[in-house]
Amino acid sequence: MTATALAPEAATRKPRSRGLQKFLRNKGAVVGAVLVLAFVLLAVLAPLITPQDPLQTSFLTIRKPPSAAHWLGTDDLGRDIFTRLAYGARASLMAGVISVAIALAVGVPFGLLAGYYGGLVDGAISRATEAMLAIPFLILAIALAAFLGPSLGNAMIAIGLSAMPLFIRLTRGQVLSVKTEDYVEGARSIGLPDRWIIIRYILPNVLPPLIVQATLTIATAIIAEASLSFLGLGQQPPSPSWGSMLNTAKNFMSQAPWMSVFPGGAIFLVVLGFNLLGDGLRDALDPRES
Repeated sequence: MTATALAPEAATRKPRSRGLQKFLRNKGAVVGAVLVLAFVLLAVLAPLITPQDPLQTSFLTIRKPPSAAHWLGTDDLGRDIFTRLAYGARASLMAGVISVAIALAVGVPFGLLAGYYGGLVDGAISRATEAMLAIPFLILAIALAAFLGPSLGNAMIAIGLSAMPLFIRLTRGQVLSVKTEDYVEGARSIGLPDRWIIIRYILPNVLPPLIVQATLTIATAIIAEASLSFLGLGQQPPSPSWGSMLNTAKNFMSQAPWMSVFPGGAIFLVVLGFNLLGDGLRDALDPRES
């Protein structure tokens, strides 16, 4: 293979390597990545590292404090909190990722259409987006979850649809900036169809800010899922969820504070991790940063 043929590949690898180096130099981003990875491993390896069945009750161990037998204590039905915390991580992380995937799958195409075609298409999509953005995110998610019915699947749909307007607006703004670039004008001048221009030339260049926003939105979606489960609109008992664990713990704040401290701490740490990770990705993917 000639040096000329290798040049484009080397040019592609260089920005990626530089972005990775910037990410690794960002201590906050590395801490965020470690936190996220730790909770992902906790969720994936839950059956291997937890001592009990998350649904197993025991009236002999009701509200026991942390000990060698129960690392984080037990709840009001004698269930091991560490076990339920690990299995609850599955529900929270799945809700965050799937909700954002729904928001991306629905929001990005609408944003591409609005930004690329403008006119009536842009006007109709933008007005509908602004109407949805006028409603606070969590209020809209609660309303949609109540309409769809209480379940984890419906909660993920509600959160995804509530986050969708944010991705429509972000995608539209990025497309408006990219579509005036010379390479897009050149593709249009040689008669390439619009769908090919959008998929081949515009979408790849608007992905970096979408990836950053998706990472940050996962944190918001995890809080929303915990809130819906706390209200009884998300994961249904007895299946473990951090939000439902907090809902139970509120009745025993003075007698068994560990019931609320550990699920609340888990939500705090995983949300912190995704926020730090998102900030790190923003700096690493920003071409203006050296």
